[in-house]
Amino acid sequence: MAVNRTPVLKRCRSLEMDPVYLGIDKKSRRKAKNAGRKVSEYGMQLREKQKAKFIYGVLEKPFRNYYKKAERQKGMTGENLMIMLELRLDNVLFRLGFARTRKEARQIVDHKHVLVNGKCVNIPSYLVKAGDVIEIREKSKSSARYKEILESTNGRLVPEWLEADADALKGSVKSIPTREVIDVPVNEMLIVELYSK
Repeated sequence: MAVNRTPVLKRCRSLEMDPVYLGIDKKSRRKAKNAGRKVSEYGMQLREKQKAKFIYGVLEKPFRNYYKKAERQKGMTGENLMIMLELRLDNVLFRLGFARTRKEARQIVDHKHVLVNGKCVNIPSYLVKAGDVIEIREKSKSSARYKEILESTNGRLVPEWLEADADALKGSVKSIPTREVIDVPVNEMLIVELYSK
C-alpha cells in the first residue's frame, strides 16, 4: 500500500487546516511558506481535494472512484462524496473513539480486531450501513492498547448518527449522516468543480 510520509504538521500547514481534524493535538508554530500568496481557482479546488484525501487517508484512485459512485447516486454529488467518506469503517472507528487517529483506526481494522455485525472485517474502506454494529473482538478487548486509547479519546464527542458504548468497546450506526453533521472543513463543491472539468 502506498503511504504518504510527509510530516503531518507540515502537510496541515500547506493545506491550511487544523491538525485536530486528524485527531492530533499538536500545533505548529511555523507559518506556511506560501502564506499571503494569491491562489488560483484551480489551486483552491486542488487544495480542497487534497485536504479531503489527507483527512480521510484515501489515495487518488480510490478517491476518484468514490467521486464516480457519488456522481451516480441521487442527490448532490459533493454531499454524497462526503457521506461515503464518513461511512468508511476506519473513520467510523475513529468517530466512535476506539482509535486516536484515522491511521490508527486503519491499522486496527487491518489487524482484524474489528467485528461488523459479528463478522470480522479487515478492510478499512468497508462502507458501513445504518443499523450496523461495530465492535472490537473479544480477544483484543482486554489489551492495554484499548485502555490507553479510551483514556485519550475520553473527551471526544461521538456524532449524533453514531452510538458508542466505550465500556464494551461497541458502537452502532444509528443513521446515515447528513452533510450538516459532518464537521470536516472541506468545501466539497470545489472538489465537484475540479472533477467535472
